[in-house]
Amino acid sequence: MVNWGVIGCGGIAYRRTIPEGFINAKNARLISVMDIDSNKAKEVGERFGVEYSTNIEDILSDSRIQAVYIATPVYLHKEQIIRSSLAGKHILCEKPLALNSKDAESSIEICKENKVKLGVGYMMRFHSLHNKAREMIKNGELGEIVFARAQLSCWYPPISGAWRQDPTLGGGGALIDMGSHCLDLLEYILGTDIETVSCFADNVVHNYKSEDSSLVMVRFKNRAHGVIDSYFNIPDNSSKNRLEIYGTKGSLLAEGTIGQSSFGEMIAFLEKDSKGYDASQMRGIGGGIKIEVPFVNIYQSEIEAFSSAIEEDKEPPVPGEIGLWNLKVIEACYKSSRNKSQITLKRSD
Repeated sequence: MVNWGVIGCGGIAYRRTIPEGFINAKNARLISVMDIDSNKAKEVGERFGVEYSTNIEDILSDSRIQAVYIATPVYLHKEQIIRSSLAGKHILCEKPLALNSKDAESSIEICKENKVKLGVGYMMRFHSLHNKAREMIKNGELGEIVFARAQLSCWYPPISGAWRQDPTLGGGGALIDMGSHCLDLLEYILGTDIETVSCFADNVVHNYKSEDSSLVMVRFKNRAHGVIDSYFNIPDNSSKNRLEIYGTKGSLLAEGTIGQSSFGEMIAFLEKDSKGYDASQMRGIGGGIKIEVPFVNIYQSEIEAFSSAIEEDKEPPVPGEIGLWNLKVIEACYKSSRNKSQITLKRSD
């Protein structure tokens, strides 16, 4: 059993990771939470029956706590990772890992020096339908993958003090906040790195400093193409957060699997026999095979997997290096948008 502390217990920690992850995890025990908002710290502590504080040192100095979950605004991540590693705590940090790749790289090095594990919160990797899609692609059931799309958008109007609307606090807007999940997820499911990006990042509706609109085109190392669309200006129920994967033997179409939910559905359209050219290009409506998989709560699975890595002294399921690479891809996207150019990356960059 791994004892945990939570640094920053509002937002995603309060909505999802604590109630669905820590409380249900079989190999994790929540000891304490902290938040600079004393009312929030008290509310969360009392709701879940754990100790609470407004001082990070109360968690870092607690010898009972072996690991911390950092769910604070992005500009605080580097400092809190450093302080946690110096205190000997293993760290699961929400994405993005830092404001930029340079800070992420130094955070990784400091954790290595202090012999603590560092993981990143890409919880969508734990969705059972995403893992089924990954398995089907690996087994060749979709043939050669040629195109994939990941969508994650919401309505996020101007809010006073919102750190995601200020790039100095969050690193950017819709792209780094939501598009980063989609970029990582497509690489994970397809099992290949992004090689080239071309991006538009703009303010189309809202007038805050961060972009409210982002569209990224990518080419993967296996030559497949991809599109990632993330917007802060589409009403929630109008964005169905679709995942689409197309290959030479069929496709996978999912709705509602991308995002904070562990639910959603996925339909497979598989071609049993290769066919010649059909000039009429007739297509049926509906049909397909609904993919049935055991339900997995993505937050519970995430916490259990990281806790197991600590107990068994193995690499975290989503190590810090994944977060570093994702930031390099994001930075290339922003550079592409600024320069109106294609950017090619190498994993060794």
